[in-house]
Amino acid sequence: MITREVCQRVLHRAVSTGADYAEIYAQNTVNHSIDMIASRVETINDTVIAGAAVRIYKGLRSVMATTIDTSEEGLLRCAQKAADALGEGTAQMDIVLRERIFGDIHPIRIVPSCVGNAEKIAILKDGYFAAKEYSSAITQVTGTLLDVDHNILIANTEGLYTQDRQIRTRLSIQAIAEMNGETQTGGFNPGRRMGLEMFEEVDPKSVGQRAARQAVTMVQAGYCPAGVMPVAIDNGFGGVIFHEACGHSLEASAVAYGRSQFAGKLGQKIANEKVTAIDDGTIPNAWGSINIDDEGTPARKNVLIEKGVLKSYMIDKFNGRRMGMESTGSARRQSYSYTPTSRMTNTYIAPGTDRNEDIIASMEYGLYAKDMGGGSVNPVTGEFNFSVREGYIVRNGKICEAVRGASLVGKGSDVIQNIDMVGTDLDMGQGMCGSSSGSIPTNVGQPLIRVSSITVGGR
Repeated sequence: MITREVCQRVLHRAVSTGADYAEIYAQNTVNHSIDMIASRVETINDTVIAGAAVRIYKGLRSVMATTIDTSEEGLLRCAQKAADALGEGTAQMDIVLRERIFGDIHPIRIVPSCVGNAEKIAILKDGYFAAKEYSSAITQVTGTLLDVDHNILIANTEGLYTQDRQIRTRLSIQAIAEMNGETQTGGFNPGRRMGLEMFEEVDPKSVGQRAARQAVTMVQAGYCPAGVMPVAIDNGFGGVIFHEACGHSLEASAVAYGRSQFAGKLGQKIANEKVTAIDDGTIPNAWGSINIDDEGTPARKNVLIEKGVLKSYMIDKFNGRRMGMESTGSARRQSYSYTPTSRMTNTYIAPGTDRNEDIIASMEYGLYAKDMGGGSVNPVTGEFNFSVREGYIVRNGKICEAVRGASLVGKGSDVIQNIDMVGTDLDMGQGMCGSSSGSIPTNVGQPLIRVSSITVGGR
């Protein structure tokens, strides 16, 4: 990586036209993936992403330049481009970098790059064939085993010089079931901030079986009726509804500009008192966890909503300037070519006190959403629309037949007011979240919850 002495010279060049802050972000990332389809290994890919960005501030102006040339000469040219874009001026800034080692709270035991493809293919095949052999209704299976070795260096004019290494592993199995001319898909994509020791706690065969079971269940299901009704949303990936419908509206990238349904509401009651929501980048080895964010601020546990009251936003350095608030360790970016901004890490609704059986028993007629799919949200208004990948009708307090084609439609500020029961069994689901600073790994989570009233789209 780049030495402290080189970083100091580059930062001096970056502030030469009057910037009051400058930062270097350098990256070297290796993505290794193995794909299976039609019962054979289709591709083995290695992708390297390497480069650096120089970003400068002057008040509320921000300029960033990037380069793939991380030699001293290349970095100085990059810094000069950023300085020139800021405009004419002069700067007198004493920059002394001191290395900081924040420590790794996510230990790795089996580094994927030290393991041969044969062992990785064996793991992938276990998941693949468990799905393929689950039922004669399964007509197609695809599988991917991904491991990422992400190395970053951050230096800034506040004197910070630090590095971090992030290793992640993820297994993805997708299955298609066909019956009576109908097809449905199922999938499961567990991931961890771990090496291959992840598969000591995640059985590849169970991943394949879960994907296939969902596809087979849904291909036999009838269509979901539409209407306004209570909905129980299961734990794990069910947390995507809070992530999308509310989480993005709590990011400073929206709040700082007043483009959020929750802007200006700190200290106000915005949710049912049953709701406590947290973004925590410090959970050991969790998919969305970090040691430091992409501005070098240590990760921390941020309580966003406590018993219904808005306590905090997720804030990066630049938007913190606009808001007059400190960074919460929430700045993230896909790569050096993206400008970092406030993003989620592991975001979840904290466990409550309601028993799962009581939540289901409380529903005379409604929908049990066992697994959520994709959707869309407007962070300004909080209006959302999410598909339900696996759903069941609830009648007289009992989970009954499976239904497909369901979607949940509503507004984030309404849905968190209507969460009136929260279970005890917190679980997490893994995903990739796309926003202005690119696609990043995030965890979503919650216990089983009940939304007392929400619009269900269907037939």
